[in-house]
Amino acid sequence: MTVNPKIVAEIGLLIYPDAQLAAVHGLTDLFRIAGDMAATHDEPNPPAIRVTHWRQAGPEHSVECVYDSYPGEPHRPSHLIAPPSLVMPDRMQPMHGFAAWLIQRHAEGSTLCSVCAGAFLLGETGLLEGREATTHWAFADALAERFPSIKVDVDRMVIDDSDIITAGGILAWTDLGLTLVERLLGPAVMLETARFLLIDPPGRAQRPYNHFVPRLDHGDAAILGVQHWLQATGAKDHAVPALAARAKLEERTFLRRFRKATGLRPTEYAQQIRIAKAREALERSRRPIEQIAWEVGYGDPSAFRKLFQRLTGLAPADYRRRFGVAA
Repeated sequence: MTVNPKIVAEIGLLIYPDAQLAAVHGLTDLFRIAGDMAATHDEPNPPAIRVTHWRQAGPEHSVECVYDSYPGEPHRPSHLIAPPSLVMPDRMQPMHGFAAWLIQRHAEGSTLCSVCAGAFLLGETGLLEGREATTHWAFADALAERFPSIKVDVDRMVIDDSDIITAGGILAWTDLGLTLVERLLGPAVMLETARFLLIDPPGRAQRPYNHFVPRLDHGDAAILGVQHWLQATGAKDHAVPALAARAKLEERTFLRRFRKATGLRPTEYAQQIRIAKAREALERSRRPIEQIAWEVGYGDPSAFRKLFQRLTGLAPADYRRRFGVAA
């Protein structure tokens, strides 16, 4: 018996220069699999998602459809996804044609979505101004600097703001895809799709995957010397008077310049260094948590556990279970 699916939505995937094609094709497959799962529910016209791919073409950068999973009907994408980029944000080409096209589609009712560095394309539209958005944690500062009005939050893997949805890491296209499947085909189909693909349902956080990357290119030599010293000593001693003396600055001047250069207060900076060392020890050893806490400078294991969970989103034992590689 021929099954005639009922198209419930058209999802457009943007293929911009240096876009990650693995995400484009992965999402295309994910939505097809979700449709196959929906078709097993013995409905005469099971719901399905139409997937289209779009490129900029011609000297005027007009946007054209280059792939259609259900060709024939006029296009009216209900959702448009900017996938991750294979290059760093500072090397992404301007995409004014795509940005203008997205503004028009959004005005017509399309929900705009991004994954990882795709948030920079959404940023070009101006539609993220004053709104929360996420990207890969390593790109958070660049996104906030280029688009200061965006409220960047990289703790969450997916921020669903109804008409705009942003997803974080480079592989967060799976989280975004399942989020859309749940929205369009229901939670049962979403869970069946996740089980078939052996991936977790949406709800993950980025914090456990985030690691501390200090700012070192700020040009303040005095502060940079203190940063190098803190890293070399594991930030065991981070008293402000001693750090200011090492920088040969007055304490108030040191605090102001340190915050300006690093984005953190000295105590917060030292905590990040210590917790980074604790994460490495939890990943690569079976030493007791109390011993690791002491080794990185915390005499109170309870205080260490609270700080570790606040910065990573996981308790030390849970972090070791998820990321530990020691036999």
